[in-house]
Amino acid sequence: MIYADNAATTKMSKTAVDAMMSVITENYGNPSSLYSIGQKAKEILEEARATVADVIGAKPQEILFTSGGSEADNQAILSAAALGRKNGKMHIVSTAFEHHAVLHTLEKLKKEGFEITLLDVHEDGIVRPEELEKALREDTCLVTVMFANNEIGTVQPIREIGEICRKHKVLFHTDAVQAVGHLPIDVEADRIDLLSASAHKFHGPKGVGFLYARKGVRLSNLIEGGAQENGKRAGTENVPGIVAMAAALAEAKENMARNAEILTEKRDRLIQGLGAIPHSALNGDAKRRLPGNVNFCFEGIEGESLLLLLDDKGIEASSGSACTSGSLDPSHVLLAIGRVHDVAHGSLRLSIGEDLRDEDVDYIIRSVSEVVGYLRSFSPIWRDLESGKKPHLL
Repeated sequence: MIYADNAATTKMSKTAVDAMMSVITENYGNPSSLYSIGQKAKEILEEARATVADVIGAKPQEILFTSGGSEADNQAILSAAALGRKNGKMHIVSTAFEHHAVLHTLEKLKKEGFEITLLDVHEDGIVRPEELEKALREDTCLVTVMFANNEIGTVQPIREIGEICRKHKVLFHTDAVQAVGHLPIDVEADRIDLLSASAHKFHGPKGVGFLYARKGVRLSNLIEGGAQENGKRAGTENVPGIVAMAAALAEAKENMARNAEILTEKRDRLIQGLGAIPHSALNGDAKRRLPGNVNFCFEGIEGESLLLLLDDKGIEASSGSACTSGSLDPSHVLLAIGRVHDVAHGSLRLSIGEDLRDEDVDYIIRSVSEVVGYLRSFSPIWRDLESGKKPHLL
């Protein structure tokens, strides 16, 4: 089996598993308790907070542990909106291809009277900083732009965006779920005010993540009921998950440069091989993308059939975000970069891991080519395209 859906979730590393088990079996106390085993759990919790903060260049007190990226996105955006409302600023700038944890939260705020501007991301899947700056207004309270797209993998000019936001005194949030652990991040140098992350994207466990909030940015509570997390998130902390996340993140930082080099080489081989399939197209910029992300459209086929047949060949991939896998609609990300509906339906996302072998790369290229050819052989849409009844779009 070749697992090529690491953007959906990664396998927990042995380092993370061992760290989690040590807490579960030995340091299982409640960190809010005053007796020894509780205080030991508290000590371990704060060590993990310091580790997470160090990786992104933050201070420990600026890290809030959450259940994952979606919760962190919600709390960041709703907090910034609450501050904006208080100051009479009801305008938010984002992009058309954000994760639905961001887009749905913005839709909620729109119903509450906020005005939302969604920037174009162009065919290459990259936000233009100059267009973002033009979209800012006197009443803009927040800019939220993802660090790297979860479907097409394009990496945004975060530092430039952060500089613009800081110059205009507008809060800047980035959904960095796909970037943390894979790309270098320095929240101070990048001028980031709020950042969301999720452990299971960098070989940590599911159900745990964190929100970075720069000192001075006041957070609104999503969960009430206790004084945990400095009073900003009630509920006993998931110490085993948090410790495992910190261990996975520290390991990811240590191996980041080497892994990026390995993944980029394999990624580019996949892009070259799949690009040789007639009437196919890479989605997003070829270079300004995550090291392990490859996303293609193939004209004349349906992506779901492609995935099922690849699964029969032992290749586990996706057509886009796991959070929308039950939807029959084409990817909003692909539509945002200009793909028409018929083409967007025939998409394939391969998000590879460090354990992918050279022979696996060759097998994926060969298998995708075979499956695409097979599906086209009995597709009435493909027949119309090849006969000239309809024009090719790719």
